[in-house]
Amino acid sequence: MLLIKNLRQIVQIVDDSSTEFLVGDAMKGIKILSSPECSLCIAIRKKEGKISFVGEESEVGVLPPGVEIVDGKGGCALPSFVDGHTHPVFAGDRVHEFAMKLAGATYNEVQAAGGGIHFTTEKTREASEETLYGDLERIVSRMIQSGTTTIEAKSGYGLDEETEMKMLRVLDRASSSLAIEISTTFCGAHAVPRGSNEEKQTELIVDRVIPRIDEAKKKGELKSVENIDVFCETGNFGVESTERILRAGQSIGLAPNFHAEELSYIGGVEMGARIGARGMSHLEEISHEGIEAMARARSAAVLLPSTAFILRLTPPPARKMIERGVIIGLGSDFNPNAHCLSMPMIMSLACITMRLSMEESLVAATINAAYSIGRGATHGALSPGRQADLLLLSSNRWENLIYQIGDHSHLISTVIKRGKIVHKRE
Repeated sequence: MLLIKNLRQIVQIVDDSSTEFLVGDAMKGIKILSSPECSLCIAIRKKEGKISFVGEESEVGVLPPGVEIVDGKGGCALPSFVDGHTHPVFAGDRVHEFAMKLAGATYNEVQAAGGGIHFTTEKTREASEETLYGDLERIVSRMIQSGTTTIEAKSGYGLDEETEMKMLRVLDRASSSLAIEISTTFCGAHAVPRGSNEEKQTELIVDRVIPRIDEAKKKGELKSVENIDVFCETGNFGVESTERILRAGQSIGLAPNFHAEELSYIGGVEMGARIGARGMSHLEEISHEGIEAMARARSAAVLLPSTAFILRLTPPPARKMIERGVIIGLGSDFNPNAHCLSMPMIMSLACITMRLSMEESLVAATINAAYSIGRGATHGALSPGRQADLLLLSSNRWENLIYQIGDHSHLISTVIKRGKIVHKRE
C-alpha cells in the first residue's frame, strides 16, 4: 500500500466512481477537501493501482505492514492530467515556419508554400521506427514532468499505408513500455498527400489501411489503437468522405474522435453527432446547431487553446458550449505546428482566451478529457475505486498551478501513475 499523508488540500473533482463527466454549472462545483492541520491523506492499493481511501488520516483504518509513506509536506493533491488531443510521433521540426505565421501567413498558405503537414510527412516517412520511438520517449518524459499521465495520441504524418502502420506500432510499443497511458488514434486522413486527391486517399484508408489495422488487432497487436480521426475541413476531407472513413473505423470497433470546424464551417459537427462520435476537436467555427447536436449526443468537445492562440484564430465559443450543456475537454494539440505539451499552460490559456474559470479548466483537463477517450468513470478524479493517477503540488492551493503561468515545473513535486511514482522533483 502507498499512503500519501500531511496534505492540506485534496482536489477530488468528484467523490464517486460512477460519474463520467461534468457539464454546465457542475463544472464549477468540484469536490475539494481542505485541512488547515494538513491531516488529509490518500491510500492507494499499489498492486491494483487504485485508490482505496481519501480523507482524514484518523479515519484511514489499520494499515498493513510495509506501507510506503509519501509526505505531502502540507501541499495539495489533484488528479493528473489527461491530454485529449496530441500528435506526438513525427520527425523534424517546423521552427522555420514560425516567422511566416508571425508575418500573417494562414495555415493553408504555409501548407501551399511546402510547409505544414506535408513537410512533416516527408521527414516522418524518412525516419526509422527506432528514431521515432526515441523521440516519442523524450516527449513523453516531458509530458509526465508537466503532470500528464494519460494521452490521446494520433498517427497522421505518414499519409501512406506503411508509414501510418509504422507510427501506430511506435505508439503501441510506447503504450506498453513507457510510464504514460496512451489511447492511440489512427489519423491517416490528416491531409491529402501530394500526388493524390480526397477520393483516392479515402479509398486507401477504407479499403487497405483500416482492414490491415483490423487484422493486426485480431492477432493481438496494436492493442492501444482505440480511435479514428479525420481532418474534416475545406481542402482536406469533406463531410461525406469523413463520414465514410469514420464509419469504416466504427465497423472494426474504433471510436470517432475527429477534427471538425477548425478553419471553416462545413457541417462536420452535425454529422459527427449523428453517428455518435465520442469526441470532436478544435470547433472554432462551430454553428449553434452543432453545439445543440453535441450536447444531445454527449459528444465531447476537445478544445485546443494553444492552436487557436498560435494561429491567431478566433477561439471556439466555449462559454456558449458550457451554457448549452456540452461536455468540454482540453488537449494540448502537441505537434510541430503547436509545440506545447504542458497541460498547466493549456489550462491557463483556456482561462485567459476562452474565458473558462479555473475550476472549469481543471475539469476539462481531467475527468472530461478522460471521457473523450472512454475513461471518464476510471480516470480524472480522486475517489475510491478509481485509478490512482495523481500529482502532488508544493503549494497549499491548487489554483497556483494555473495562476503561476509557466511555473508548473517548480510547483509539481510528484507525479503518480497507477499507484507508482513516475516523477519526483529533485
